[in-house]
Amino acid sequence: MELKIRILNWTAGIPSAMLNQKTAKRTGLQTKDRISIKTFGKKTKEISATLDTIKGIIRENELGVSSELKKRLNLKKGQKVDVNFATPPKSLVFIKEKINGKRLSKKKIELIIEDIVNNSLSEPEIALFISGMFKGGMTMKEIINLTKAIYKSGSHLNLKSKNIAEKHSIGGVPGNRTTPIVISICATTGMIMPKTSSKAITSAAGTADTIAAVARVEFNMKEVKEILRKTNACIVWGGSPGILPADSKIIKVEKILKIDPKSQLIASIMSKKLSMGTKYILIDIPYGGGSKFDKKKALLLKKDFEYIGKYFHKKIKCVLTDGSQPIGCGIGPGPEMEDIIKVLDPEKQGPKDLENKSIFLAGELLELTGKAKKNKGKLMAEKILYSGKAFEKFKEIIKAQEGDLKNLKKPKFEKNMLAKRSRKIKSIENKKISSLARITGCPLDKSSGLYLWVKRGESVKKGQKLITIYANSKNRLNEAVKFFRDEKPIK
Repeated sequence: MELKIRILNWTAGIPSAMLNQKTAKRTGLQTKDRISIKTFGKKTKEISATLDTIKGIIRENELGVSSELKKRLNLKKGQKVDVNFATPPKSLVFIKEKINGKRLSKKKIELIIEDIVNNSLSEPEIALFISGMFKGGMTMKEIINLTKAIYKSGSHLNLKSKNIAEKHSIGGVPGNRTTPIVISICATTGMIMPKTSSKAITSAAGTADTIAAVARVEFNMKEVKEILRKTNACIVWGGSPGILPADSKIIKVEKILKIDPKSQLIASIMSKKLSMGTKYILIDIPYGGGSKFDKKKALLLKKDFEYIGKYFHKKIKCVLTDGSQPIGCGIGPGPEMEDIIKVLDPEKQGPKDLENKSIFLAGELLELTGKAKKNKGKLMAEKILYSGKAFEKFKEIIKAQEGDLKNLKKPKFEKNMLAKRSRKIKSIENKKISSLARITGCPLDKSSGLYLWVKRGESVKKGQKLITIYANSKNRLNEAVKFFRDEKPIK
């Protein structure tokens, strides 16, 4: 069926299209059907989309398309396209095989990823694939093939330099915003650091969410190269259009499911590093109560990363760190950015645990890349941080990403939660702290979140501040206060 394109000022989050109800009835199409949209010409493009039907707005000979479809197919108003029923993707059969515990071949994994990129698989179908990985796991061979498939789905940086390095955290610990500090320290030494970060899956903020509180994070590869030319470093969202589309789509569904399978976690991280041409990779694996992994599982993950790093000829070092309580004081994009600025600015005093961990990680990376001699990396990182050079580099990066630290907004409402009696802090539960922060509006609302005034083992007096809750609506603030009182994330 040949239809004319009508561009709608409409963002659906996924490629979506609209048909006039009369056209839909005539062709047998119904709301929520999947359709195939194919362009005409020498270089045809084809994509699947979900369908909605509507009275008015769209004429009988038209197909209304979302902004996502417009970008993906480079569509123009009045352009003719061929629209048909989308046939069920073959990859669904392979996804069911994974759910039943079977191993998938390289070809089957590639087809699944190809169908994810082409939008041939719906979000519920992608959720089945994620569930299959979560339930049955993957062999190292499957993980390597998954990494390759995700890597092939996007564009690559292809820099000539061999001095490309990156630091990545497995996550799972509220706060813990060491990456921007480590990047800023190491980039001053001439290291090239194209950092591609994720947005939050189950936490209050990912590194990309935090940077987005003051700067732009969505760039294509051409723009990333220009930022690197200016500053030697960038901190961008790995799910930006064209970088790794398969990875970003899988992560989007993981957020809904609130699960992060180990096989996908490894493939996601490694495909990002491959796409940027990274040679030196430092991986922070937090472990302990309330984090993603206990020590035994953290050691197994370390072994997996070292194996896959060797396979792809990358120099990888994994460090296990204490993840039993939040790192830093701010939880949420804005509050975490405030922590970063306080640590980087020599005239300010930031959270000491965040500062110490950042210096440790930067030192490890300086030694891994040969910028510092063995056991001298920490001292070198301290000198760079305390001199103010890292802060100047961070401001350069933010400016290159069309941002300004003055863009950091303050929340409309806040509430201090006080100690009811004099006691010692026994524990601060990571998962409950993350849930509390998300209730305030994190990570979408950049200025909402929390500020922790205490750490485990500290003594507090009656009436002392334990935590400050930030929100931009009274309703969210009240819900967060209720959650804090009911769930008691600080024992």
